[in-house]
Amino acid sequence: MPGTPDPNTPLKAGLSLKPKYFSDALGCTEEGIWFEVHPENYMVAGGPRLAWLEAVRACQPISLHGVSLSLAGIVAPDSDHLDRLAQLVHRIQPALVSEHLAWSSWNGVYYPDLLPFPRTAESLQRIAGNIGRVQDALHQRIALENPAHYLTLPQHELGEIDFLAELARRTGCGLLLDVNNVFVSARNLGYSAEAYIDAFPGNTVLEIHLAGHTPDPELGDALLIDSHDAPVPTGVWDLYDRLIARIGPKPTLIERDDHLPDFSELLAECRRARGLLTPPGSTA
Repeated sequence: MPGTPDPNTPLKAGLSLKPKYFSDALGCTEEGIWFEVHPENYMVAGGPRLAWLEAVRACQPISLHGVSLSLAGIVAPDSDHLDRLAQLVHRIQPALVSEHLAWSSWNGVYYPDLLPFPRTAESLQRIAGNIGRVQDALHQRIALENPAHYLTLPQHELGEIDFLAELARRTGCGLLLDVNNVFVSARNLGYSAEAYIDAFPGNTVLEIHLAGHTPDPELGDALLIDSHDAPVPTGVWDLYDRLIARIGPKPTLIERDDHLPDFSELLAECRRARGLLTPPGSTA
């Protein structure tokens, strides 16, 4: 059984933690391993799932990756939701907390998606205020993830990297660079994924995500879906290698949400990422 995690040990490559992998995670002794969960599944006062998360947290670092704060929404994050998240943060003491650059609620109704918005000066100010509210409530810096795109919005006033960098400058938040989102968006919208990776401000990156994608059932490769249901493909690995060569090692997550394989398959991807994170001549 692994011992209590040392908060001074750098995070290396981690895995999405699903109930299927609970027993595997408890016994995992991989060097630098950590696990990430969606906090919405654990924002309760008690019960078996929360108890299990606490058991894993006693052995390995945990990161919370939110999907429903709706930071790009026109209203502030729901106060009750934020209170429950703050309680979980206090209870788990996560190594990282992150959210998406998207909106997902309207007039008190939550939608099961991460929806796009126009990058304008008005939305920049609004989102910066929402990030500030979240960080104040959690007493912790958060990381903001770049979105996956499926269409171009004509109302954009700012480029995505400039928008993210300005949010980080105004709020002190970090950024979560999802390399698969870059690959998918670049293919769908017709721009260079390599140029995006090269321009991304490395000093703001707190975490990196790697995942798989699938072609749209009707349009095929003309529209890639950020499905998180397949192994990390070669093109995403190539972008990741390019990124790490420029900005250095960052905590990296292998993200898998569907078509879950055996734990050993995800661990193999985790080891591949850890190998790329480890400088030549050092111990992996």
